[in-house]
Amino acid sequence: MAHYTNHLMLLFLATISFFSSTFSKDASSINVLSFGAKPNGKFDSTTSFLKAWSNACKSKESATFYVPKGNFLIKQVTFEGPCSNNIKFRIDGTIVAPSDYRSHGNSGMWIMFRNLNGFSVQGGTFDGKGDSYWRCRKSGSSCPAGARSITFSSCNDVKVSGLTSLNSQAMHIAVDHCKNILFKNVKIDAPSTSPNTDGFNVILSTGVTVSQAIISTGDDCIALSQGNTNVWIEHITCGPGHGISIGSLGAYKNEAGVHNVTVTDSIFEGTQNGVRIKSWAQPSNGYASNIVFRNLTMKNANNPIIIDQNYCPGDKSCPHQSSGVKISKVSYEHIRGTSACPQAINLDCSKSNPCEGIKLQDIDLVYGEGSTTSTCNNVGGINSGVVIPKSCWWDKRKMKVTETEDEERRKG
Repeated sequence: MAHYTNHLMLLFLATISFFSSTFSKDASSINVLSFGAKPNGKFDSTTSFLKAWSNACKSKESATFYVPKGNFLIKQVTFEGPCSNNIKFRIDGTIVAPSDYRSHGNSGMWIMFRNLNGFSVQGGTFDGKGDSYWRCRKSGSSCPAGARSITFSSCNDVKVSGLTSLNSQAMHIAVDHCKNILFKNVKIDAPSTSPNTDGFNVILSTGVTVSQAIISTGDDCIALSQGNTNVWIEHITCGPGHGISIGSLGAYKNEAGVHNVTVTDSIFEGTQNGVRIKSWAQPSNGYASNIVFRNLTMKNANNPIIIDQNYCPGDKSCPHQSSGVKISKVSYEHIRGTSACPQAINLDCSKSNPCEGIKLQDIDLVYGEGSTTSTCNNVGGINSGVVIPKSCWWDKRKMKVTETEDEERRKG
């Protein structure tokens, strides 16, 4: 009997412990429905979301901002910090933009997270409803500035996982002045014909990681602009889209450079480019250095390997000068697959600042049943292993480096 009583007591204590922990968890969970949000996709829940956010941000303990299943219509909004705690933004439902693309005005943004530390976003779908805006662009009418769907600005130590972004008016996810931000298991989807719908656009940030993402867009799958350092990109499936780009650089005479970027273990399928570095042909003190493209598979990709220092989309108002952007210590390692055009490698570097320390190692790119070619202008570098197509180094100032020198630069 005593044994039975003790058993009941233990069971009772375990039950109390369970409900206590559940209550504690519920107490820190802030549900947008409690603040008047409606999951019917028609009711404007913007004010409800902001009220819920204010409560979560002021909470003295870690809080979960919770969006349950359903469709929640949200207009332009900023979730502002700093907050009193670490907030988890958990989404089981879908956040939808207004169907009228003019509702964002010329702000250029839809949803912004700003000045947040130790913040996370888990799950959820963001539907930018970009179709009508793209039609406006294609018609030649006067259209407002396209809105980025999700912006992280001046945020530190952020983790984003399981998020899906659909049909953004312009770029899907923008990262601006952030430090230590991880994106994992993210899906981005827009038609190949949608203009300027970059998957990720990163600027002036450090410690950015994008891992295990599926990206289909009408522009760059990932674009790294000026001022980015220590960026790691892995296990990306890119296509359709314009590939993964560093740049465009050199848009300004004085701009921060790009340093320490790795793109690895990724697939490019039917993309306009594979891995690309691009800069405007005009004076600039910008640079790109210590870049590694490794273990990549090309599936019918145009321009699998390309450096374009005469970048000028649409060939309109092109500067036609010499790019001041210095590109150095770039490695292309273990890149294989098929090119959609005979020219699989195109390295078009600056006359005034030739590319230095370019390394091609174990490259095997084929074009149908024919052979591929390479084109090089103002390039110094080395080959290692089998390289198909053969490289075409040409360097007027005889700046070809040895493998030993290249490794020393990498370490330094």
